[in-house]
Amino acid sequence: MGRYSAEIQGNSDADMSSTFRNLCRSSPWKWTSLRFEYRDRPGNADATVRAWLRRPGALRLETVDGALLHSTTGINDSRDGLYLGSKRKSWLLPAHLVTPVYDSAGLVRRRPEAAYGEPSFGNGRLAAALDPVELAGNAPVPMEFPESNRVSFGPIREVDHEGRPALETIATPGSSYVASDAATPLCFPGRTLLRVDSGTGVCVSSQSLDGDTAGQGHWMRILGVDEYMLDDLFLAESMNLTDVRKHISWDIGPRS
Repeated sequence: MGRYSAEIQGNSDADMSSTFRNLCRSSPWKWTSLRFEYRDRPGNADATVRAWLRRPGALRLETVDGALLHSTTGINDSRDGLYLGSKRKSWLLPAHLVTPVYDSAGLVRRRPEAAYGEPSFGNGRLAAALDPVELAGNAPVPMEFPESNRVSFGPIREVDHEGRPALETIATPGSSYVASDAATPLCFPGRTLLRVDSGTGVCVSSQSLDGDTAGQGHWMRILGVDEYMLDDLFLAESMNLTDVRKHISWDIGPRS
């Protein structure tokens, strides 16, 4: 579970809840590529997958033994057909190209309209964990109606999660909570133990504590952030591109 620190001092519960929500809104502006391990709960180490993700839509998944499970194809396909469509959504910019409203700590207080969406595999929980905005909504609710928050949070702690700082809380869904995938919510009915990575805004852990769903959720271990990733990594069949980061040896035979 990782080790606990003391509860955050010098901030009110309302301030820390606001910070937690803003962190949940911030993922699209905090990283462009991520290397991590992931598994759904309940599950053991054998169910863990290793993942390489490069925004906006490139994803590679392998077993812990290195067997390929999934690799994005068509990442370089022409998008002419998409942009010739008459749908307004086709013209939205990727999130990192538009500017949100930040709070004093540099976290996102209000998200702009943009082309959001994370690649996923198997179910929608992975995509939701990568951008956990479903826990907070795109903007704060009116101060006069705090009960309209999607999720209410208990005391918030700073914890260590697999060697990285994270914020942890026990959350309860409100009447306005809508999961991006109803079958795999981040916040379950009753209480859910949640952790969000402080550096990336990714929900690295969820675990239901009550009812028939007790024990369900997910776990992630972040291994690398904003690493350089070649297109070749995400293709179903290698293009045999040369990784220029590696030394290239030349076999030179004896003079004739």
